[in-house]
Amino acid sequence: MVGLIDTEGGACAEWTFPAEPDAVRTARHVVRDTLHRWSLPVAAAEMAVLLVSELMTNSLRYASGPIGVRLAIGGAPPPVPSGSTEPAPRRPPGPLAGAEAGAEAGTEAGAVEVPEAAVPDGDLLVEVSDPLPDPPVERAPGPDDERGRGLRLVACSARRWGTRRGKTGKTVWFELPLSG
Repeated sequence: MVGLIDTEGGACAEWTFPAEPDAVRTARHVVRDTLHRWSLPVAAAEMAVLLVSELMTNSLRYASGPIGVRLAIGGAPPPVPSGSTEPAPRRPPGPLAGAEAGAEAGTEAGAVEVPEAAVPDGDLLVEVSDPLPDPPVERAPGPDDERGRGLRLVACSARRWGTRRGKTGKTVWFELPLSG
């Protein structure tokens, strides 16, 4: 089941996945299908799928509870607070994000029914939530390390990214530009 939320000037979709190994594959498929139906540029959609896969894998590695994924298309990104090096968290209008939304809305992975859309302006906001409150730590992996590149990939590929704590865990979010 997918929670589809109409937002002013955009669209939103949410899922909650069990903390099981096949959840990453399922998330890739539903995210790819949704972004295709929303007519997003292929490069942005495929980057979003890759980064969701990385963040889901991190969540599966460290958290034992449900993992929430939320996609939202909105208008221009919010400004960065003056004097801050951290981007301001962005949250388009709508209900709760990530794992909190899935727990309360009762959504789970499944079929996607979303509206067809023209290529939107603005950004794609992607959030991956899990019940572990500790923020992820960006590492500097060596050339032979098999792990530790996911957050660097997010940092290098996204326009902005960050983390925020929720009532029952954390959300890692990133924005990808949809035009220009």
